[in-house]
This record gives sequence, structure tokens and C-alpha cells, in this order.
Amino acid sequence: MTTITANLSNTVKKAPVKGMMDNVMQQFNSAADHINLHPNIRKILSITNNEIIVHFPVKMDNGEVEIFTGYRVQHNNALGPYKGGLRYHPTVDIDAARALAMWMTWKTSLAGLPYGGGKGGIQLDPSLYSEGELERITRRFTFALADNIGPEHDIPAPDVNTNSQTMAWIADTYMSTRPPAERTANQHVVTGKPDGSGGLEGRDRATGYGVFLNIKFWARRNNETLVGKKFIVQGFGNVGYWASHFLEKEGAKLVAVQDAFGSVTNQNGIIVEDLFNYSKANKGSLVDFPEASVLDKDDFFMTDCDICIPAALGNQITENNAYKIKAKLIAEGANGPTNVDGEKILLERGITIIPDILCNSGGVVASYFEWLQNRNGELWQLDEVMAKLDKKMIESFNKVYEYSEREGMDLRTAAYCIAIKRIEKAYIQRGIFP
Repeated sequence: MTTITANLSNTVKKAPVKGMMDNVMQQFNSAADHINLHPNIRKILSITNNEIIVHFPVKMDNGEVEIFTGYRVQHNNALGPYKGGLRYHPTVDIDAARALAMWMTWKTSLAGLPYGGGKGGIQLDPSLYSEGELERITRRFTFALADNIGPEHDIPAPDVNTNSQTMAWIADTYMSTRPPAERTANQHVVTGKPDGSGGLEGRDRATGYGVFLNIKFWARRNNETLVGKKFIVQGFGNVGYWASHFLEKEGAKLVAVQDAFGSVTNQNGIIVEDLFNYSKANKGSLVDFPEASVLDKDDFFMTDCDICIPAALGNQITENNAYKIKAKLIAEGANGPTNVDGEKILLERGITIIPDILCNSGGVVASYFEWLQNRNGELWQLDEVMAKLDKKMIESFNKVYEYSEREGMDLRTAAYCIAIKRIEKAYIQRGIFP
């Protein structure tokens, strides 16, 4: 039961955009205006290439069959195969997948990678299912996607509520459907796999490390030190934890954290490893962490701090709370955490935003390294990976920062301009088929 829709120009024109899709289109159009993007290329980049919706049955532990809906949106592949995460969350729908796929196109282009943008997932709450059920759901979803993914076509990765184990199941299922002689040649169908199954050392920390590096680069550019700086983190999953870990090592102080279960604060500082170990033992929740006090969820962004890292879901900083933010730097660990109206308020208040397509791109850069490692039959060591990541991230940051200074614009618009120009150049050089 598969629906595949290609080049949805009519659908996109008729359907009212809302939420995240509205944000990404406003951001795109603003940058496109700045660079006088060719009208025909603007038309191409305003739509998605393919949108795949699959409905598939899975047998539950109790013997009952449940039907799930999965999505994969492939936005653009002018620069290379589609690349982007799969998330398991109740908010997953076609609109969210479209927006996230477009963001991935800009992100991979900005990072100078030979990839396009894709995104997808399954609409479910993974906490309601057993490990065995999640494995069957994942494997059945992979089988339903069939040849719509592939190591040279569309390469998924972990995202919200998915991890290296999820990727191992996808890789194994996909490889099992190939002829025996081709199986190992398809190991790079996904990235973010466990170390022992073709994964890359350091991929687990790459996104959070990239967020940290961008903050560090910004501080250096502004002749500031991170020692003693207070920071708050929304979302204490993989990205939030690793960003906090590296910031703490640099001398910064974590003073508030919010997750899906609650919020905690301690202006004297929260020890990152203590909070991580507590949440791990508490089913991922930081509620009742003994070394911090309870914080009302609506007061989280009002916390006194220097740096704010939204590393959870999209549309968290809006016109309703942007005026409350005390931080002078927002480092976007999540995709689309700040909406357009919220951003206007922040910029008017003189608050700097390191945009998602730059700030959290460490993950896709490391995914590229893993893809290359698998493709070439190599094994890279952790120190080698981190050194390569450092080099790639500083190149991207400098490019965006200098462009924003030169053109007198905010960092997001600068990042978009650079990303879109690279794709425009590819279309101009190649022409449009036929």
C-alpha cells in the first residue's frame, strides 16, 4: 500500500502551507530575493521531487495487527543522493517531512557535501511499543520503502527517537532483500549505524559536538571566552547531551534543562554527567533530579543565561516567547526550532542566532564520513574523524560569518544564500533535462 507522488507542483500550489513548511518557505524566499535567484530555479527548489507515503501492517506482541503510516520526502538531488533522518514521533506528517527535507537540502549544500535533501519517519509514540515491536515496525517500514531508498539514491540516518539500533535494523533488512553477491555493497544505505555494524566512531557525538564548535567559533570571533558562560538546553537527548558535555569541558556552566517530561534549573550549575546518568536510570526523564529545582515549563526560556540551545523539536521559539529570552546567543541544535516571527523579535533585540543548517550540520558531515568509509571499505579512528569534523565545521562557519559581515545580514540568511547559490550553479552548468 504505497503512494508515490512526483513533482507535486500543483499540490503544493493548492495546499495551504502552515507551521514548519511556512517557515522554511519564508526563509527560502527571503534568501532567494537577496541573491536574485533565477525564477526557473526558484520554481524547482520550491517543490519536492518525490513524496512517498506507505501504510503497512505489523503484528504486535499480543497477536493483534496494527497499521502504521510512514513517510519519506525527497526534496532535491541536484548535488547528489537524498540525505536525511527518519524520526519516530506523533507529529510526523507529510507537511513536517516536506519542511525537514528542504532544510536538509540547504544543510548538505552549505556543508559542501555531494548530497541533496530528504526526510521522513513514522507517526507513532515509540514509548508505547516494546523493543521487539519497534524492530518489526522498522523492518516492515524499510521493506515498504523498498527501492525508494538506496546507498546511491536516498540515505536515511537517525533523528528524533531513532538511533544506531534503528539504523542497524534498516541496514540489515535492506541488505537482506538484495542478491547475496550485492549485500555487503549496500551497507551504506543508512548512516548512524553502531560501530560494530559499519558505523563511524564519533558519529554519536557529531551533531552535539558541531553545535559546541559553532558556539566556540562565534565566541572566538567576538573575542569572548566560554569560561563561566551560563547556558540552557532544551532537549537532553543525543544532541543536547553532547553539546552540554563539550561546553562544560570548555568551562561553561549548564543552568537549566528542559525535556519532554519537565524542566529543572540550578544557577550554580548542573553537572552534565550527573544529569545524564540520572535521566538514563529514569527512563530518559530528568524530573526530580536531586541537584536542581523544578522550573515551570513556560519559564524555561526566561532563565538567566548567556547561551540558549534549543535541541528538541521545531517551532519552540515563537513570537509568544522570543521577547522573554535572556540569552544573547541562540545555537539551534534542533531543526527549525525558531519560527520566522520569533526570529524577527530576537534579531530586533540584538540576539544572534546560529542557524540550524549550520549549527547542527556536524551530524550530516559525520554521516558523509561514514558513507565514504563504507563505500571505500575503510575504518577510520575517532581522532581522525574528530579532526576532519573540526576542519569541515570551521570552513562552513567562516564562510557564513564572513558572508553575513560582508552583506550586512543575519547568519541564517547568509547561510541560505550560500547554500542556494551552490545549487543554482549546478543547474546553470548542467541545464534542465531534456
